[in-house]
Amino acid sequence: MKLTDRFLLALGLVIPLWLWLGVTLTALAYPGYSHLDQAMSQLGAQGAPTQAFSAWVNNLPLGVFFVLFAVGVGRRFRASRLALLSAGLIGVHGLASFATGYFACDQGCAPVTPSFSQQMHNLAGLLMFLSLTLAGALWIWLGKRLLASSRFALFSAACTLLALVSVVLMGKAFEDGAWFGLYQRINYGVSVLWVAGLALIALRSGERAD
Repeated sequence: MKLTDRFLLALGLVIPLWLWLGVTLTALAYPGYSHLDQAMSQLGAQGAPTQAFSAWVNNLPLGVFFVLFAVGVGRRFRASRLALLSAGLIGVHGLASFATGYFACDQGCAPVTPSFSQQMHNLAGLLMFLSLTLAGALWIWLGKRLLASSRFALFSAACTLLALVSVVLMGKAFEDGAWFGLYQRINYGVSVLWVAGLALIALRSGERAD
């Protein structure tokens, strides 16, 4: 495997760590911020004390990492159309991450009358969820077909299921006004851990193929 391909795939391992560090450190500059109740988007919301730099620390770098990782996945599994589709979906997720950072949500991220920026932020957030969840779901089949790995197929299935369950819990938490932040972190955390899993198995299988 070429050094460039290793670098691109290794970014998938960086993504979960960057997400955790970025959100954690940004939240330190937001007095009273609750990881359990508040959405990550509130760190970059209009009027938030961290609005000026949140997107530059979180959304934009992560968007770059996802797009480059998608290129790596596409190069590694270019012989499979479904794998290329999965890579494309990961790339779409990265582009949507740019959009959620560029279009800041309104103060509190839950206005009665959302602004255009809030509407675009919501649309991009939905696209992020759908693209990465579908990308993971494809590997329930691809894990066995391309990698001969039942374990990774089961891992992909478990991550997909947890992503779907947690998004339902997010909807309920939004109505109840509590625990939204927790369920959102579970939802996205599961997805980025799946990305790291894909990166790891792609790197290992690529080394064996050399």
